[in-house]
Amino acid sequence: MPTTINKSARSGSSSRSSGKDSSLWKWGLGAGVGAAALGVVAFNAAKTRRAEASNPPIGEFIEVDGVRLHYLEKGTGPVIVLLHGNGTMIQDWIASGVFGRLAETHRVIAFDRPGFGHSERPRSVVWTPAAQARVLASAIAKLGARDATIVGHSFGTMVAVALGLDHPEVASSLVLISGYYYPSARVDALVAAPPAIPIIGDVLRFTVSPLVAAASQDLMEKQMFGPAPVSEGWREDFPFKMTLRPSQIRAAAADAAIMVPAAASMAPRLAELQMPVTIISGSGDHVVTPSKQSGRLNEDLAKGRLTMIEGAGHMVHHTAADEVAAKIRNSASNAG
Repeated sequence: MPTTINKSARSGSSSRSSGKDSSLWKWGLGAGVGAAALGVVAFNAAKTRRAEASNPPIGEFIEVDGVRLHYLEKGTGPVIVLLHGNGTMIQDWIASGVFGRLAETHRVIAFDRPGFGHSERPRSVVWTPAAQARVLASAIAKLGARDATIVGHSFGTMVAVALGLDHPEVASSLVLISGYYYPSARVDALVAAPPAIPIIGDVLRFTVSPLVAAASQDLMEKQMFGPAPVSEGWREDFPFKMTLRPSQIRAAAADAAIMVPAAASMAPRLAELQMPVTIISGSGDHVVTPSKQSGRLNEDLAKGRLTMIEGAGHMVHHTAADEVAAKIRNSASNAG
């Protein structure tokens, strides 16, 4: 008797088997990706612990408005306050040699801006330059350092300008180095901003962002220092691994995200600055365009004095530390 084969049943069985295999494959892939992500998180956490253990706080702490700020103070005399740029910390001023030069003749206070180095950056605050200036103005006053010369580098210039505009009682003069003052199209800011996005950014900064930043170190340093070579001080004394911590990556991303809108908000007020303003720029800056930023600011300010240093880039305070320190000292001496 002929055997009847139920093709429909066999096809259904095959389909169920195929679907089951597909689900198992997807489950296995998801589990593998999850395990890999957890491994990366653990790796980055271990690197963070090692970086912080190797680079403990080098200064003191002051708490203002519920925010704990790390600062380093040295020297006596007229007060100079140093504010670093995006992604760095107090050690940038030390590695350049500017901090030590100034401390020979002045009372120098260098801050880790909120979220950088060992300073806190509560997530409940949108840390615009104005918001950072409010906290720093309180800290400066609490330290008895009114009528200070405020020195900012890169993003730190925006905070310095905010101090000059909104807190002139603590700022007798400004020194603005490699600054950004007028809004412009910034692809680099868009690329750097994602780690600041809630949830998505948290995933990035604990997983891939530290790895990408570490792999990009040489390229980033050439961009920052060019056309000049990377300074020996930076290579030997700046704790680059501290910049790879998820907390600092978030702070740097947030500063990048706010940079253009903050400049758009601040630019119409620049002419209100009443104190002397010393502007310093490297002629070959690859990060900001000197003529469109420092040059334009000098034209817009009644009390602006521009120094353009040939052959230097964005990190002009490393390349020409003696000249930069001399300009800062001169500003502090002539303030008031």
